[in-house]
Amino acid sequence: MQVEKIFSELPLLETERLILRKLSLNDIEEMFQYGSNEEVSKYVTWDTHKTLSDTRGFIELVINKYNNSQVAPWGIEYKGNGKLIGTVDYVWWDSKHKTAEIGYVISQDYWGKGITTEAVKEVIRFGFTEMDLVRIQARCFVENIGSSRVMEKTGMSFEGIIRQGMFVKGKHQDLKVYSILKDEIL
Repeated sequence: MQVEKIFSELPLLETERLILRKLSLNDIEEMFQYGSNEEVSKYVTWDTHKTLSDTRGFIELVINKYNNSQVAPWGIEYKGNGKLIGTVDYVWWDSKHKTAEIGYVISQDYWGKGITTEAVKEVIRFGFTEMDLVRIQARCFVENIGSSRVMEKTGMSFEGIIRQGMFVKGKHQDLKVYSILKDEIL
């Protein structure tokens, strides 16, 4: 399965409460609302958005990925109010080995409601059924208890800690690694 075949036109995905869709420049203000929150950006690889221009730059980068059939994030739209509340994506995809890694971020206003879990479960389903993956993993900083819980609630198994596995925000971070295999759920 080729990246270009799946991501030439990022498919719309839908769950009970969410629409997973392409980002657009119309999402700048809503993304800035959560991207500028230091609690939200505390455990991600990108810096807190300081201006709308920071957010615009990120969305333009994503749109460029869409236009070039590259792996790029879905925006998480909450059906209850039509707002963009986060993103979920495959951070990387190795089609030869049929493995990929998921990443996600969500507005603090929606923490603790099972919304991230719902989005990640749908992206996992898509990966196993449409991308022909056999293994999907996710990683988080060891201090990120909320992200660990999302991984556990989606059925992922804790594999271990990668010591000083990533240099982010001026220091080496220890990372928890979780994964799920296709034959564990399908």
